[in-house]
Amino acid sequence: YDITFAMDDINQDFAETDLALVLGANDTVNPGAQTDPNSPIAGMPVLEVWKAKKSITMKRSLRVGYAGVDNPLFVNDNNVMFLGDAKKSLEKLLVLMGETKEGATLTGDVENAVKKVA
Repeated sequence: YDITFAMDDINQDFAETDLALVLGANDTVNPGAQTDPNSPIAGMPVLEVWKAKKSITMKRSLRVGYAGVDNPLFVNDNNVMFLGDAKKSLEKLLVLMGETKEGATLTGDVENAVKKVA
């Protein structure tokens, strides 16, 4: 995809990011990989979404990921958990933000979404 970034390229931007939206990820956004030397994922490359001013994490539940470790991001002061099906949760979030009408479906028009954000 031409709208994706390499982890090394995007991590430096999170400190200046207003909102990081996490859809379904767990271990790949776990700050414990950098802060807990005894963690099974210690040293694993992760997206540093916790450095954004605010993050919203959408997941079906608070269960652990593949590595089987808790994710401190979920209880960070600057993170909000939005539990449920990610597509339905995103639709609800867009309605709350006034971006779509209730009952509207997402079309997956990534190019249009990128233009709107840019």
